[in-house]
Amino acid sequence: MGKTKVVIRYDKLEYCVELMRALAHPLRLKLLEFIDLEGKTHVRKIYRTLELEQSITSQHLGVLRKAGVLKFEKEGKFKYYSINYDIVDRARKAVDNFLARESMWLESGQRAKKV
Repeated sequence: MGKTKVVIRYDKLEYCVELMRALAHPLRLKLLEFIDLEGKTHVRKIYRTLELEQSITSQHLGVLRKAGVLKFEKEGKFKYYSINYDIVDRARKAVDNFLARESMWLESGQRAKKV
């Protein structure tokens, strides 16, 4: 049997790392939960409702936006955010697939090889 060639797309890998880092922070998860409940909301409502500093809120929203997790619209003087559910769903599926493969490896007595 021949060897399987593994092609690593580093641009995709870097994006995945950025996405997972964005989703791994407790405050950012709190922000996402609030935005999910609101559907679409502006920065001022977020930081006032959650009792956060405006600068900290904006910084964390920027991380989520850069990772593609949030959609952004500007209407007048307000910046509105909503969740990009396509990206969140892809991240969830990627984690589910990883955990399923890890589970299969563990059940078969093999260990996942570190890259």
